[in-house]
Amino acid sequence: VQLVESGGGLVQPGGSLRLSCVVSGFRISYYGMSWYRQAPGKERELVASITSGGGITNYADSVKGRFTISRDNTKNTVYLQIDSLKPEDTAVYYCYAPRVARWGQGTQVTVSS
Repeated sequence: VQLVESGGGLVQPGGSLRLSCVVSGFRISYYGMSWYRQAPGKERELVASITSGGGITNYADSVKGRFTISRDNTKNTVYLQIDSLKPEDTAVYYCYAPRVARWGQGTQVTVSS
């Protein structure tokens, strides 16, 4: 099982990014998926989760209204659209598959002017 994140980068405050998590070796169709992030010196925190069919999503209070999690089960891929970025969103963002307890390697998001 492998999870590969991409889409991170350096962006100015107020900007947007779309993170992708491509999963191999495991069909995500029947299972929920999550995105976490870890800022320097802080614990890893859950930012968003989505049910298997995509009908239910949950977000950390700090990102509600700015982040959108989605999935394409035909592509075995999960996405995180992040808008209105703030400097405090700077972190490594990780994809997580709870069903198999696997993490991706992470993608760095840096918000700075």
